[in-house]
Amino acid sequence: MNIIFLGPPGAGKGTHAQRLTQEMGIPQISTGEILRAAIREGTPTGLRAKAYTEKGELVPDAVVIDIVKERLAKEDCKNGCILDGFPRTVPQAEALATFAAIDAVVNFVLPDEAIIRRLSGRRVCPSCGLTTHVSALNGKDTCPECGSRLIQRKDDLPETVENRLKVYKEQTEPLIAYYQGKGKVKDILCENHTVEENHAQVRAALGLDA
Repeated sequence: MNIIFLGPPGAGKGTHAQRLTQEMGIPQISTGEILRAAIREGTPTGLRAKAYTEKGELVPDAVVIDIVKERLAKEDCKNGCILDGFPRTVPQAEALATFAAIDAVVNFVLPDEAIIRRLSGRRVCPSCGLTTHVSALNGKDTCPECGSRLIQRKDDLPETVENRLKVYKEQTEPLIAYYQGKGKVKDILCENHTVEENHAQVRAALGLDA
C-alpha cells in the first residue's frame, strides 16, 4: 500500500508515519529528513535546499522528484511506502503519478494557532538528536537524555513557522482538492486528541482494523 501523509508542519505526520512503518512493515520516505541530512553534510543539493528552507520556503520540484523516484525504486518499497513530505505541490503529485500508484492520502487537520504553539516550543538536542518541547522541560534548557544544551531550529522560530504555514496554504493545500477528486483523501482531526486517539483514526482510515 502506497500512502501519502498530508498536513501542515507540526501536525504529527512524522510521528504516525514512524508507527505505521513498524505496524505495516513498509518504509517511511521523508524528503524532509533527506534534505536536512544533505544540508548538514554541505552537499551541492543540500546547499541549494538550504537557501529555501532557512526562509521557510519549499525546495524546488526538480531537486526533490529525482530523490523520491530513486528511493521508491529500492527493494524495501516493493510492498509500498509512506510518503511524508512529498508531494508538496500538484506538479509534484502529477510527476509522482508517472512512477507510483497511490492507494490513500491521509490528511492531518490542525488549526494554525495550535501549529505555531507546537513548533515554536520545539527544542532539539544537537548531540543525541532528541526532540522535545518547552512544556516538558520545566524551565530547563538542557537535554533530559544526555545533558547537552538544547537548541531551537531556525525553521521552528515563530516568524518562520508563520511563513511556512503561508507557503503551505498557497502551494500544498491544493493537493487536498487534487486527491479528493480522485477519492483518496481521509481526514484526521487532530485538535484536542491524544497521539493514541489520532493514531486510531489513522488506522481506521486505512482499514487496518477491519
